Amino acid sequence: MRFLLSVLLFFAAPLQAQEMTDAERSSFRAEVREYLLENPEVIMEAIGILRAREEQAKVQADVTMARANADALFNDPTSFVGGNPDGDITLVEFMDYRCSFCKRAFPETKELLHTDGNIRYIIKEFPILGEQSELASRFALAVRNVEGDEAYESVHDILMEFRGDVTIDSLTRLAVTVGLDPDSIVAEMNSPDVTHVIATNRALAQRLQITGTPTFVMQDQMLRGYVPLDQMQQIVEAIRG
Repeated sequence: MRFLLSVLLFFAAPLQAQEMTDAERSSFRAEVREYLLENPEVIMEAIGILRAREEQAKVQADVTMARANADALFNDPTSFVGGNPDGDITLVEFMDYRCSFCKRAFPETKELLHTDGNIRYIIKEFPILGEQSELASRFALAVRNVEGDEAYESVHDILMEFRGDVTIDSLTRLAVTVGLDPDSIVAEMNSPDVTHVIATNRALAQRLQITGTPTFVMQDQMLRGYVPLDQMQQIVEAIRG
């Protein structure tokens, strides 16, 4: 009790605290040390409160950034829109075809869209894991430009499950396998349109302070990293509620 009273007085009257003698300061510090040694759980409690406040601040900062960039997130005509285009909730995913956590999230995201049936889904091609990531994204975007959304979605799904090296040869074989013209697609891969989409997505990710994949944005909530299906469903329910 004496310790708590001392702390309260110290912080309630900072000018008086500054006027303490050296002996009084030494005594006060000794009491603080003794109390903390006898009650170390106080330190953990304080750390827990600090972490909770920091996490809440991060969440609020993410909400602010998502709202400030809502138009680029949800209304960009260069991004593929799947799921239910008229859904009451929009889910945006920044993804990389070489990202293991994106591949892990892929079937669960598909399941969420299928079982819910009322979620609008936007893909943001965000290749950040090297040359093969860039090749895969350029190929997928070229497919969309040349063949349309249906072909893009098919190729996107195949690339999300692809486990080998991504090369021009492997992408050419993929195109042939699904009945697409590989020459026209490869020719489109380095077009200004494809380059613009990737550059635009990277600029948006920078504004949102996104440095890893997958990153999801659901309405104004940012979900950084892999999120299990059950948690995604809970978030959807909370937003609707």
